[in-house]
Amino acid sequence: MSEEQLPQVVMPQCQVERVLVGQKALVTGANSGIGKAVAIALGHSGADVVVNYVSGADQAQEVVDAIQQCGSHALGCQADVSREDQVVAMFAKMKAEFGTIDILINNAGLQQDAPFDEMTLAEWNRVIDVNLTGQFLCAREAVREFKRRGVVPDVSCAAGKIICMSSVHEVIPWAGHVNYAASKGGVMLMMKSIAQEVAPYRIRVNSIAPGAIRTPINTDAWQTPEAYDALMTLVPYKRIGEPEDIGRAAVWLASDQADYVNGISLFVDGGMTLYPGFATGG
Repeated sequence: MSEEQLPQVVMPQCQVERVLVGQKALVTGANSGIGKAVAIALGHSGADVVVNYVSGADQAQEVVDAIQQCGSHALGCQADVSREDQVVAMFAKMKAEFGTIDILINNAGLQQDAPFDEMTLAEWNRVIDVNLTGQFLCAREAVREFKRRGVVPDVSCAAGKIICMSSVHEVIPWAGHVNYAASKGGVMLMMKSIAQEVAPYRIRVNSIAPGAIRTPINTDAWQTPEAYDALMTLVPYKRIGEPEDIGRAAVWLASDQADYVNGISLFVDGGMTLYPGFATGG
């Protein structure tokens, strides 16, 4: 059975509300997968978007083009989020082009998997550097700008919004992926601690925690019928998530419709965190 014959989800055609008009967004790791879907969803909702990437300039340009086709402005920007100097330069470039930032989507992340006793320090450090330290560096720059500018009521009732891309593995242990699970557990408490600290400035900080999503990073988990069936034993809703599921959640969390939502992990996982192994036990 080919990939095209695998179970596909027909998503409803929803009218896009332009709830983010006038806002400036930065999406890290936005040239593929979840980051791409989120960047395009923000653009469709009216935001101007900086499309960050570390490699894959052609893919990033395709995302920029898709955003501009729906009437929003977009800009590609290469930067390694684990490098402080590159993060600072990226924010400077964004402010020079857009004037400010209203929304940060901390999405860039990677996996380097290994059994725990075979995991190298380099594999540990690289995942922590990108998935956790990278989110810290970007959030810090965003908060500095949010506090400097304050609330602009004609744009949003919040001074700024940060959405950290986490994972169900911020709460579900994952053998063979200790560095990844540790990074996402760290993202969860980093997000909550930042949210607690900056809430008085009308800055909102939340996370989206995806479950199994159909992206290039995890093709081994869904690209064959056998793999897909095995994956579905972990998903009570019995379908794989699509990147667009995360895009819609990000738009809502970034909008003023979610203005009283702060410091939460929004699980978008088809019920993966419901301990499906216990559905027939207990």
